[in-house]
Amino acid sequence: MIGRMIGRLHHVIIDCPDPVTLGNFYSELLGLPVTYRSEDFVVVSKDDTTSGVAFQRAPDHQPPQWPDPSRPQQMHLDVMVDDPEVAGRNVVALGATKLPGVGVYSDPVGHPFCLIPRPHWAPPISE
Repeated sequence: MIGRMIGRLHHVIIDCPDPVTLGNFYSELLGLPVTYRSEDFVVVSKDDTTSGVAFQRAPDHQPPQWPDPSRPQQMHLDVMVDDPEVAGRNVVALGATKLPGVGVYSDPVGHPFCLIPRPHWAPPISE
């Protein structure tokens, strides 16, 4: 049995050297608006009352080097897509880089993320 809830997830925060640029990248990738923006902090979410993904300035950020274990991935996002091949071309056009492995890319500052085929139980992404 899961115990009593202590808290609720607010945002997943990702350190990066340029929050505005990375926030814009994920806004386009996920089809969600930027709901908060300052020079040092950007939030991407459904609306300004919904939890989402946030990007925080980290001037000394050292990106991971996939798949080098001496500079591990730190975190990654799985992004559900209808067609991984088409989505792959689209994310590269947004500034992502293809990494070794099926569906593995890095965002513009080096965080790896995966494009995963939409499971049969999930509604189509394009709707």
